[in-house]
Amino acid sequence: MIKVLNALIAVLGGVAGAIVVYYLLNKLAELLPGRWEDRIKPYLYLLPALAAIGLYLIYPTIQTFVYSFANAQGTAFVGFSNFTDLLASKNFQNTLFNTLLWILVAPAGTIVIGLLIATLADRLRPGGEKLAKTLIFLPLAIGAVSAGAVWKFVYATNPPTQNQIGLLNGIWTGLGGDPVNWLQISTFRLNSFMLMVILLWIQAGFAMVLLSAAIKGVPTETLEAARLDGAGEGAIFFRIVIPQIRTTLITVFITVLIGVLKTFDIVYVMTNGNFNTNIIAVDFFNQLFTNNNFGYAAAIVVMLLIVMIPVLVFQVRQFRAEEAAR
Repeated sequence: MIKVLNALIAVLGGVAGAIVVYYLLNKLAELLPGRWEDRIKPYLYLLPALAAIGLYLIYPTIQTFVYSFANAQGTAFVGFSNFTDLLASKNFQNTLFNTLLWILVAPAGTIVIGLLIATLADRLRPGGEKLAKTLIFLPLAIGAVSAGAVWKFVYATNPPTQNQIGLLNGIWTGLGGDPVNWLQISTFRLNSFMLMVILLWIQAGFAMVLLSAAIKGVPTETLEAARLDGAGEGAIFFRIVIPQIRTTLITVFITVLIGVLKTFDIVYVMTNGNFNTNIIAVDFFNQLFTNNNFGYAAAIVVMLLIVMIPVLVFQVRQFRAEEAAR
């Protein structure tokens, strides 16, 4: 009850505070003479947002760059040694390799699964389509930490003498195999791929919704003309539908890719980066809060920012091209 009350107070306080701030800014603008009120008022309204961006985004980013060239305590300048030490570390090289695997597999897998589900769901009756899409979209609503808790039961392992509560081990032992600790199998990065399955489970609904809307937007006249010309369903899908939803495919891919680069919850909840499953975001967290190494943590974030900048630039250009096409 106390938590609900605190949440209610925070919401009401935030709304009331915003109303008061903008009321005072409006009154301040009204004090200006003549046309200056109309000229200055838009900038006054933008001021709280710009102040928040500066305080919570720009300033921390600058501080992170500064700390990336400092020692573990952030008290002395050490140049590029944080970057060279990290890149020379076998553990960090393993972290980078795992992150690269996530980048290569997770977004592409999400696109394939989302496209498959969208295509199949669109063939159902309206009632069945809505139900199927709702069920598939649900994992996105529960969040990554909750998803990790759910999948802990899927991958759970008990000794051979006990009943298996894990779904995967229940099936495996039912087929005659011995219980397997799935999240500790680092051969061929099997445990990392099993963690990626959780992300695919979460993001498939997001991809499905956008791709389904894009597929429905393909002109039926084009599809009917292709069928009259004797084209098969496979040819229609890959030669007509896919090219016409290309923009949506790119948007979904980039959005999931950015999410993958920031993935933390799933790996932290499931393995905390152990058993060769570590990725950049988890390594940053452990360097900062477990090892108290501010320099290493900041250097990891800077490297992540450098990787993300080209992706963000491409996404912005893609959005502008899409707007221009409209």
